[in-house]
Formats: sequence, C-alpha cells, structure tokens
Amino acid sequence: MIAIIPARFASTRLPGKLLLDVCGKPLILHTLERAAAAGTVARVIVATDDDRIFKVVTESGAEAMMTSPDHQSGSDRIAEVAAKLPEGSIIVNVQGDEPLISPETIDRAVEILIGDPDADVATICEAIETATDVFSPDIVKVVANESGDAIYFSRSPIPFLRDEVNRAGGLAFALKDDPGLLRHFKKHTGLYVYRREFLLRYAKMPPSRLERAEMLEQLRILENGGKIKIVEVAASSIGVDTTKDLEYVKQILGGGSGD
Repeated sequence: MIAIIPARFASTRLPGKLLLDVCGKPLILHTLERAAAAGTVARVIVATDDDRIFKVVTESGAEAMMTSPDHQSGSDRIAEVAAKLPEGSIIVNVQGDEPLISPETIDRAVEILIGDPDADVATICEAIETATDVFSPDIVKVVANESGDAIYFSRSPIPFLRDEVNRAGGLAFALKDDPGLLRHFKKHTGLYVYRREFLLRYAKMPPSRLERAEMLEQLRILENGGKIKIVEVAASSIGVDTTKDLEYVKQILGGGSGD
C-alpha cells in the first residue's frame, strides 16, 4: 500500500501552513510520520507543486514528487503520481494538514477496501457530538447502508428524522429535547483509499451534477456508479485550517491536553 500526501503551499486561511513549525518540525513531517506508522503502508510519497515543501520533505529523508501546479484538487494531484506506480496498487490519500491522523484509522480504511473486492474506494467517518455540527455546512454528513456502503454525502443534515422532527416541531428542537438523536449523524472526514485503476478513471471523469451542487468531489464517484466503503475512525483527528487549530495540535503533540 502506498500513501500519497497532496501538499500545496497555498492556503487561504493559513498561508504556508504545511511548513509551519509544530513542536520543532514542519507540520507536513508530522503527517508523513503518522502515515508511515500505519502497518498497511509500505511507502509514503508527498506530492507537491512547491519547491520549499519538496526540499523540506526530501532533506528529512522522505520521498517527494513534484507535480503540476495546475491541479484543481488533491485527488487530481495524487492521480498524477499514481499513474507512475505499479498496476494493482492500493493508494491512500492522506491530507497533508492532518498531523494527528491515527495510523490505526488508516489501517482500518485500507483493510475494509481490501475486504470487499467490489469496492472502489474506502473513506472514514466519525460521530457528530453537537447539534451545531449537524447544521454546519462545513461539516459533511454521510449515510451508509447496513453493509457499510456510502449512500450519500451532504452538507445538509442527513438522514432526516421525520417522526422526531414532527413531534418536536423542528430538528433543532428534537436534538435539544433528545441529544441521543445525534447518534444518527456521522461526519465524513477526508482520508481516502483508492484502487489505483479506479483513481485514474475517476480523475478523468467530468464534475457531476450533485458534486457541483454540494461542492463535494466524492459525489462524482457515487453518480458514476462507484462503490465507497465507510469505516469509523479509530480516533478523532483535526485538519489544521486556522491558527486556533494549529495551537490545538501543538498542545496535543507537545504533551498537553488540548483543552
């Protein structure tokens, strides 16, 4: 299994975040080490379009590849690297700004894909703990069937709890009256595992109707008949998008509580 970490320097909310110092080393190297610690991962490649990131990674002794600066998404960037890898490879897409990603979570996602020969992709979810997250369009919700196959991803609260909503007069009231209803909602997080050949096909598919509506790439897979397996995380992670996120990660990796 080969982990590929797409790594752009540009970031709207936290410029150059992948090279920011976190407990004595650049953030990207923490993510790289987490990916390498997964038992199913034999090789880690950082895919970047930036000479500074390439230099930091290679000088640490890790592997990096330069990619086109014109890619519109991380999946396009990893597909460029995947095209150079052996047929039949399993590709793990680890987001560069997730220095707390659990190696066990990576292993779970790899293993669930390998365990289903009909599956094209695996990804992860975790519990939603607050009503605020249920309603936030920045938190992507996912629903799956009894076999763990993704049915839909949305920025809206899904599934719709009709009876509970009707009784309470609205979802917000229902969640306030019975916080236990939060168990129905799962947050999708951005680790993906692909079969190489499917990834290469996927990267050539045009954006789909629902993908454009929700601005969620994974809907392109479902609209084109792909099968996505969903597995729950072994431990929560966090993407570093803001200074607050960065300070939280520093506390965790520095031995603090993060609270």
